[in-house]
This record gives sequence, C-alpha cells and structure tokens, in this order.
Amino acid sequence: MTKILEVQHAEKYYGNKGSLTAALNDLSFSVEEGEFIGIMGASGSGKTTLLNCISTIDSLSAGKVLLAGQDINSLRGRKLDEFRSQKLGFIFQEFNLLDTMTARENISLALSIKKEAPEKIDAKIEEVAKTLGITDILHKFPSEMSGGQKQRVAAARAVVTDPTLILADEPTGALDSKASRSLMESLCTLNREKNATILMVTHDSFSASYAGRIIFIKDGKLFNELVREEGESRRDFFKRIIEVTSVLGGEMDEVI
Repeated sequence: MTKILEVQHAEKYYGNKGSLTAALNDLSFSVEEGEFIGIMGASGSGKTTLLNCISTIDSLSAGKVLLAGQDINSLRGRKLDEFRSQKLGFIFQEFNLLDTMTARENISLALSIKKEAPEKIDAKIEEVAKTLGITDILHKFPSEMSGGQKQRVAAARAVVTDPTLILADEPTGALDSKASRSLMESLCTLNREKNATILMVTHDSFSASYAGRIIFIKDGKLFNELVREEGESRRDFFKRIIEVTSVLGGEMDEVI
C-alpha cells in the first residue's frame, strides 16, 4: 500500500537553551492510504503538538513530516496555502462553521476555495451528505442544528474536497454519547466507502475503538501501538485500549 504520511524522527522543543522542554522526542511512524489511525496519550504527552506539526500550524525543531512524499517543512507562502487546501481536511472539536451560512453553503465554501467547477459542486455535496446522513439538514443554519449535526457537517466540509489526509482533533469532545457514536460511525463509513485516510487525536477510548490502529504517545515518544485484528469486535478492541490507557494514566470518559 501507499504511504500517505511519514513522521521521521520528529523533535519539537520549547523554551531556550537554559530550559528546554521536549514536546516530541525522536518520534517516528507512518500511515498508509485508507487507514483510520487514532493518536492517544495523557495530557502533555505531545499528541496535540504532533497534530499541529502535521497540519502545518507549527513546525518541527528537527526531523521530517512527509505527506504524499512532500516535506511539509519546506513549504512557504502560497505553496503552503495551496498544500493545506488541497491535501488536508480538518475536523475541529468546536465545529468552526460559519453561522451566516447554511450547511450546504458551509460545505460548498471548501470547494469554492479550491476553485471547483460550479456544475460539480452540488453533485459532490449531495454525495457526501448522503454518506454522512445530513441530506435533510443541508438547508439549515448552524443555530438550527444539534451538536452532532454540526460535527457531521464539519466532517462533510473536511472530506468533500477529497483531501489526501483528514485530521480530526478531539472530534467528539463537545458531543454527548449518542452524537459521539453517530459521528464515529460516520467517520468509519467515510473510511470504508471512500477510502478516506483519517488521523484522529483523542483522549477518549470509546472514540478510539472505531479506529483500525492506535498509536500511544508518552512524553513525546512512541509508547505503544495497537492494531485491531481481523474479525476482532470493537468491544474487545476497546478493552485492549483501556489496558494501555490505564498504564498511561489516560482518561476513560465513555463506556460501551
């Protein structure tokens, strides 16, 4: 399979020479096309720093992040802007929808920025809306939606441009258990039916159990890795995740 993401000996330091803090410490892993990966770790483990460096919000002190073979640290200016819009899709904890636009308009904005042909925009929106079960709310404004509906619209906005990698930052953090389950099932559908490559940062073992592989980080280093075995139920995978998070000191917010 094709490697979509390669993190090579990533290091990130904060502070000065007299007092350096290593947020990432020689961290390496790769993600193949079509994988659904969860990144877990206790607070301060470096998982958010890692996501920021992959998303180009921040840059590494040393090492490399390669996305589709491109060293993202080498990009500047317009090339960086184009890279973000064409290669990355973002799902944030706080939705970040525009209140003055309907769901359809929020989703179409991502295609307009990418300069998609107008005649193709409606077809793409309808396709992704059907996959995520939001066809009946495309006419609604964010104020008229539930939290779960807002997050599924945000997910649609992230995937409608067919990005190389979807980055999800605590996507269920602002949702109740029912909405969380619905969103995670929707992400699984995108992964399965559209072969979407998803990298999700989460502290929630329940959400993580929907992924196919979990990378655990502790003190900026790779601590452990779990792969959901063929035929393994999500419940059993959840139990294995709990075993590792209990060692890490991670939180268990949800139960099956």
